[in-house]
Amino acid sequence: MSIVSARDMLFEATEGKYAVGAFNITSLVQMEAVVDAALETKSPVIIQTSVKPSQFYKPGVMVAIYHTLAETAPVPIALHLDHCTDVAYCKTCADAGYTNIMIDASKQPFDENIRQTKEVADYCHKLSGVSVEGELGTVSGVEDQVKVAEDEAQLANPEQAVKFVERTGVDLFAPAIGTAHGVYKTKEPKVHFDRLEKIHQILNGDGVRVPLVVHGGTGLPPDYVERLIAVGGSKFNVSTELKYTLIDTTFDYIGGKREEYDPGKIDAAVRDATRKVVIHWMEMLKSPGKA
Repeated sequence: MSIVSARDMLFEATEGKYAVGAFNITSLVQMEAVVDAALETKSPVIIQTSVKPSQFYKPGVMVAIYHTLAETAPVPIALHLDHCTDVAYCKTCADAGYTNIMIDASKQPFDENIRQTKEVADYCHKLSGVSVEGELGTVSGVEDQVKVAEDEAQLANPEQAVKFVERTGVDLFAPAIGTAHGVYKTKEPKVHFDRLEKIHQILNGDGVRVPLVVHGGTGLPPDYVERLIAVGGSKFNVSTELKYTLIDTTFDYIGGKREEYDPGKIDAAVRDATRKVVIHWMEMLKSPGKA
């Protein structure tokens, strides 16, 4: 059985100097494509759902599909709830069978962020095999219901990072380092590699304590990805690129075959295009063969 939490696979990734892709999906077709890519490359993988898709399909349905695809897969696969700002809904998804939960209280004052994150971590740790991700600082851009203007984004404070991790008990830590949700407006986004490296050294310099997460993967240049892995990033979130792939592939297929009414062929085209995107990311993250 390959139903796992993200914690153990990310400990291995941090120690092995590679990263695991965490891909936000909005449909069964995309979920199948992510698993297909993991099987083809022999990569560990994290399937992510934002809050809106999770609510649309219902947590139990998402978990049931995940179990169907992952139970017999020869690679480790986790199911992650991404950027949830509602403590109660975090608990709902953990109870339903999500193996990883992100409570995002990053827009709250520091102490309130700690309080909410600790509440979710304490709850999930009482369940079997559920790990928790927390965030410090705020990532600009839009991720479903979470919207942060560029001038409101705040970088994570390295000294506060230690207090945050120790007081919350999180398994995974997402420090804001200048990456952004959505599409970057410049070819050279201002990413603070030195800040991630400092946080990594403080938290994991004497052995891996808490794997670090990089949000806003879509559009990052390959050399940025390589540098971020080198300074401690072990989980990369990719969302917008999969949304664009789904919509653009569907539009192109329908536009080219307007008289063909076969939804199955559209699904197949989307699944194949998504699989290729995911494999490209897995290769950049150096995860093929690590399962």
